[in-house]
Amino acid sequence: MVNYATAAVEKTGVMRGLVSTKRVPLGSEVYNRLLETLYDEAAALDERRFDDWVAYLEKDLVYTAPLRLTRNGPNKDRDVVRTMKHFDENYESILMRTGRLAKSAWAEDPPSRTRRFVTNVRVAQHDTSGEYEVVSYLYVERSRFDNPHNETISAERRDVWRLVDGAYKLANREIIVDQSTLGMSNFAIFL
Repeated sequence: MVNYATAAVEKTGVMRGLVSTKRVPLGSEVYNRLLETLYDEAAALDERRFDDWVAYLEKDLVYTAPLRLTRNGPNKDRDVVRTMKHFDENYESILMRTGRLAKSAWAEDPPSRTRRFVTNVRVAQHDTSGEYEVVSYLYVERSRFDNPHNETISAERRDVWRLVDGAYKLANREIIVDQSTLGMSNFAIFL
């Protein structure tokens, strides 16, 4: 039983990484296609090709980033708070945000220059046929205006990708940011 308020499972363990034990081996066709999809998704976002990125999203998408706390003592591993979020998006809200970013959004005018690095990808079969649990690490460098100092953020992404008509579509993404105090001025970019 998952306690959705924190990262703890039954108050004894901590939910980290993959939940499923049905691993998809590295180098397999499924693993390679999902890895390629993650790389193509990152390139679409870095290149501000929002229509291409939205094509990767399922209509029932859940896209969230819970808060991260710094805790001491016996609760030090219970540091992800799922009752409060940096953002809690769905397909429709993503369409609104990408539409605004494609035209004019003051937080992204001029647009940020970003570089996403996706690593440590682990894949497992989900309980639902045709769905895969994909955990990856994300590191983002973001350049704003003429500032010589880039903003950075790192996170673990916990995804569910669904095979639809021969292509993988993102059905769920939970972004666990490593920082409890964000190193970016805003989340006008997608993670």
